[in-house]
Amino acid sequence: MKKNVIVGQSGGPTAVINASLAGVYKTAKDMGADTIYGMRYGIQGLLEKKIVNLGEKIRNDMDVELLKRTPASFLGSCRYKLPEISEDKAIYEKIFAILEELEIMAFFYIGGNDSMDTIKKLSDYAETVGNPIRFIGVPKTIDNDLEGTDHTPGYGSAAKYIATVTKELVRDGLIYEMQSVTVIEIMGRNAGWLTGAAVLAKSEDCEGPDLIYLPEVDFNMEEFLADVSDIYDCEVKKLVAEKQSIVIAVSEGIKTADGRYVCELSAHSDKTDSFGHVQLSGTGKYLSDLIIEKLGCKSRAIELSTLQRCAGHLTSRVDITEAYQVGGTAVKAAFEGKTGQMVILKRVSQDPYICTTDLYDVHKVANLEKKVPRSWITEEGDYVTAEMKNYIEPLIQAELTPIMITGQPRHIIIDDL
Repeated sequence: MKKNVIVGQSGGPTAVINASLAGVYKTAKDMGADTIYGMRYGIQGLLEKKIVNLGEKIRNDMDVELLKRTPASFLGSCRYKLPEISEDKAIYEKIFAILEELEIMAFFYIGGNDSMDTIKKLSDYAETVGNPIRFIGVPKTIDNDLEGTDHTPGYGSAAKYIATVTKELVRDGLIYEMQSVTVIEIMGRNAGWLTGAAVLAKSEDCEGPDLIYLPEVDFNMEEFLADVSDIYDCEVKKLVAEKQSIVIAVSEGIKTADGRYVCELSAHSDKTDSFGHVQLSGTGKYLSDLIIEKLGCKSRAIELSTLQRCAGHLTSRVDITEAYQVGGTAVKAAFEGKTGQMVILKRVSQDPYICTTDLYDVHKVANLEKKVPRSWITEEGDYVTAEMKNYIEPLIQAELTPIMITGQPRHIIIDDL
């Protein structure tokens, strides 16, 4: 039997998702894989037979280095939900017919919660029909909400970007004698890991954000306005305690006690993706406008949006190294006969920071969300604790700068499709 393998990427990208792809490719090559295929646009592309030979696209070690430092998804991505096996057996028959035609021994999928659902379903089907193909999930998500793993590749670099931008916005807010309120909207549907990273801006040379709101705690509008008023003396239109500006970090997914997203209070969105997720946007603007209306303060909203996941110029070396390692571990696991597993990161020491890789049953991961512990959020729900800062800090350490050509970062791309 040929030792051919195939790899795909799914869901939203990260600044280091291609480092995991590089880890899969390089390790598979070193372990004697005959052909390493890539799915263009994930499982959806596989169904359309959009497949490339990665050996023809990644030609040398320099290409591997470029791949590690290239943000977004080199192979392209998708948000495609496989049906339950009982609902549409034919689609599984089609997938496995394609994999058998390519003589695939192992299948790797780099992604988050929904991608692990794909690995679970494919490995379950393989077991049902007695197919020997091995299916391994490679974790990826800036949201850091995968069960079983200490953290996910992609989160550290996103946290580094958020902390840096928050710190820069704090500096910018100090340029005038009288300043405004700045509301920073940060990604995070149901988990506040990203927004919590804003606390890292608080350091010897920066006071950091004044308020932080995560979706793990019900958002109360009156308490929010009171929190802002405590800092800003609205009657005399100036900041108290010698502050020159207020910076507030909010998760895009904060909800009121009745379950409504704050962003839906101004304009309800019916737009959803293939997994049924409501598209969130506008939380920061809504709160900023509310501050202007209710408190009479000057305010502005800044939505970081996709910048959080594509800022390849500010990656964490720890993050990119771990992303590469989980890709390599996935290949080693498959070559050892493992299937239906996701690679995880295990923190074995905080100081010095040491993290190793291991495997975790994908059935315990798929479609679950890991939330920020309530004990890591202040009792009032308007900030995070030192425990959260200590958890994140090791993940943003050091940098792996882009390879620069004529003043711009050089990326590797697929140019034939």
